[in-house]
Amino acid sequence: MDTNLGSVDSCKPSSNDVCSPPNGNVSTIQSSVSLTVVNGSEATLGRHLARRLVQIGVKDVFSVPGDFNLTLLDHLIAEPGLNLVGCCNELNAGYAADGYARSRGVGACVVTFTVGGLSVLNAIAGAYSENLPLICIVGGPNSNDYGTNRILHHTIGLPDFSQELRCFQTVTCYQAVVNNLEDAHELIDTAISTALKESKPVYISISCNLPAIPHPTFSREPVPFSLSPKLSNKMGLDAAVEAAAEFLNKAVKPVIVGGPKLRVAKACEAFVELADASGYAVAVMPSAKGLVPEQHPHFIGTYWGAVSTAFCAEIVESADAYLFAGPIYNDYSSVGYSLLLKKEKAIIVQPERVVIGNGPAFGCVLMKDFLRELAKRLKHNNTAYENYHRIFVPEGHPLKAAPKEPLRVNVLFQHIQKMLSGESAVIAETGDSWFNCQKLKLPTGCGYEFQMQYGSIGWSVGATLGYAQAVPEKRVIACIGDGSFQVTAQDVSTMLRCGQKTIIFLINNGGYTIEVEIHDGPYNVIKNWNYTALVDAIHNGEGKCWTSKVFCEEELIEAIETATGAKKDCLCFIEVIVHKDDTSKELLEWGSRVSDANSRPPNPQ
Repeated sequence: MDTNLGSVDSCKPSSNDVCSPPNGNVSTIQSSVSLTVVNGSEATLGRHLARRLVQIGVKDVFSVPGDFNLTLLDHLIAEPGLNLVGCCNELNAGYAADGYARSRGVGACVVTFTVGGLSVLNAIAGAYSENLPLICIVGGPNSNDYGTNRILHHTIGLPDFSQELRCFQTVTCYQAVVNNLEDAHELIDTAISTALKESKPVYISISCNLPAIPHPTFSREPVPFSLSPKLSNKMGLDAAVEAAAEFLNKAVKPVIVGGPKLRVAKACEAFVELADASGYAVAVMPSAKGLVPEQHPHFIGTYWGAVSTAFCAEIVESADAYLFAGPIYNDYSSVGYSLLLKKEKAIIVQPERVVIGNGPAFGCVLMKDFLRELAKRLKHNNTAYENYHRIFVPEGHPLKAAPKEPLRVNVLFQHIQKMLSGESAVIAETGDSWFNCQKLKLPTGCGYEFQMQYGSIGWSVGATLGYAQAVPEKRVIACIGDGSFQVTAQDVSTMLRCGQKTIIFLINNGGYTIEVEIHDGPYNVIKNWNYTALVDAIHNGEGKCWTSKVFCEEELIEAIETATGAKKDCLCFIEVIVHKDDTSKELLEWGSRVSDANSRPPNPQ
């Protein structure tokens, strides 16, 4: 999770203006705003929407054309600051907007009515679970068809156009159906501003006959948003800090653990300030990897229960007090509900709420305010880190491979580790890459993303497309399993069209390995593809692409040298052939525990 980019990612203190990520790409509110009059024929809904997207920081919109959105797409293309990226299917367009939002702070996709909307729905649900502001725009039916008894194509054959809307209501924080120009300006602006305020996806349906029609409400340039900042209740904040300081200052060996909601709370910087001031041992939950600098002097690794970084769980679970900032405890992050944590020892800090042990809870307290104020009240205590330092034993290295020995996964990731720098980013697909990438040590500035809460296989192909499009200066390294790749492989084509220079490691182990370790069966074996030949066929001589299939360490080294040397300006696809049972030890442990959690018998009635 790249903490240097995007208003969502940066976790930096922000003003009430919707403004640029730290790299300065979005218009901000000035002390005086020039209300430029728009030429009458250009004062259209389509232009207004395009300008709004550019204004909030969207430079690329991921789309799939359909007859209901074609006129709208014309207006998006006409906006000089906007680039329309055509994707192979709606699911990947949504995943790409997800990856883009992780890097730039907000993303957008455009699809057509129902057939496109229901296809993109899975990606929108994933963005909702990860607290990503994403603008999902759908080209809707002609405004004259609403309220009639007509049956339209792209529907399920009923004279009811609300099916798509009802589906989106549970995975978006706001829904706008624009079928009247009189309230179009208000609906569009409310939807976009709500996405930014809530850090969740929104749904905007725009009737296909409206984007090109001028209307007086669009006669001036849109004024940049000014969103009221959330504020902590001062009395609640003071009381929470006092109670937490008393709780922690009497502990002998306290620790702090960062969770994934640090990002939505924009509290990453405040968390580091707390770590600096307290001297406590610092860990992260797996889905918070990349939100906390791993070069911090008291960083001890990933806390993930039985599959934690070596020596991390022992320090966290033996602490007599622990502060978790922005945690999500689900069956995956808790390794089948097997964490050895005690509620009475824990302070749980959520984006707007603090709960202390079995005692008091405080609402309307912003996480970043709480962490900053708490840092001023804590006594320095590095006991837990000293204990970690005493028991720590440096990691060993994989056994040296014999000449031409079949490649092992641990050897692969040893070489991927050497590739990382501040100019790179890692995208980890659902599967064993979760565990192998979790062990990578991220240099300062190295991005890191994976989708742990939703865990949709195939997410990484689209997310890689979107992330790389958002930060072309970074070299994205995607680690994708063969089963996941088969779900969404088509949009390697879009990466090539966009001239991206991503390195994809396709880990070919013959099936759904993560599911094998939870519950094996013949359904986990997939048809093997010639993946490099597939990508070569997609390449078809257009764009810059290089592929390689490797079976041993010698071939891997040669492939990496080529990808980072002679082919550094190409999309590089390296298919890595490994044994079907070659998995991380963490997956073996995690899979058995999740299997136990899944197979619990019904409670007695």
